[in-house]
Amino acid sequence: MTRINDENEFYSDIFITPEKMVFVPEKRTACGLKQIEPDDFDSFYDLLERSYKGKSSYSIIYEGYFFRVERTVSMYGVMYCMRKMPKKVPDLNSLGYPPALVNFLSTLGNACGLLLLGGATGSGKTTTISSLLREYLIRNGGFAYTIEDPFEMPLDGEYRAVNGSIGVCKQTQPINDDWGASLRSALRSRPRYIMVGEIRTPATASQCLRAATSGHLVLSTIHANNVADAIDAIVKHASAGEMSEELAFDLLSRGVLGVIHQQLVGTGQKRPVVEYVFANPNTTMGDQTRNIIKTGKINLATTIEMQMTRMMQGRPLFDAVDAKK
Repeated sequence: MTRINDENEFYSDIFITPEKMVFVPEKRTACGLKQIEPDDFDSFYDLLERSYKGKSSYSIIYEGYFFRVERTVSMYGVMYCMRKMPKKVPDLNSLGYPPALVNFLSTLGNACGLLLLGGATGSGKTTTISSLLREYLIRNGGFAYTIEDPFEMPLDGEYRAVNGSIGVCKQTQPINDDWGASLRSALRSRPRYIMVGEIRTPATASQCLRAATSGHLVLSTIHANNVADAIDAIVKHASAGEMSEELAFDLLSRGVLGVIHQQLVGTGQKRPVVEYVFANPNTTMGDQTRNIIKTGKINLATTIEMQMTRMMQGRPLFDAVDAKK
């Protein structure tokens, strides 16, 4: 018996053609597919059809699993491409990140600023920032507000923090597709954490930069090929709207906490390969990363190499000597 939610063989991606043929990754190669014939296809397909409300991207919940759905019209009819998400947001320690990086990221829950995750489509960006948000809610409590379209990971609900406090997360969708207005609304709700599913409009980029400099911890993703690309992308988005490029670089230099680029490699159980650069969470101290970004010349290769080496050696990224530079 084969089912869409086969517990013995977790399919992260599912493709349904106009002919109602179902394909999933075959796991022996990096991108090959195989055909399956699930016994519960009719009920699953019926839910896909009933849940479509005119938007090509939407989410469904089937047997306790979130599915991010992309509905497209191909030459021969409607095709569905789906990403199946875990029933629970993965623990940050389970993602395959280097332990030293996990430990450092975990300490940023009390900081303010922007944590930006770049990468290609399907590189696990949303899973990572969702795991980070879960980690901060469990460690510190507080109110978290997400803006996503569509919803992907099951974050909504109450969290019992290890410090005895309570965390609450509310997942929302952008109001009339206006991400900028939704972010402004989020700020009025006084959240400790804001998660923006993806930065893809000028209004989203500019509001994220402003939120990162106003006492919030902001987590978001952006399409990029490397760390410098991610920085360039958010600045270009912001400066394509109401904000000048100079102001965008200035806000980013003051608000950035870290930029991580992630890609997934391997077959079957893929593992993340990351590069990153962080700014000193203590914004009252001098910081090389912030100074470089402020100039608008994103020459961060030496800083990235230095920080990754320090992290691998178990040395602190920021100390009194670095802070004076």
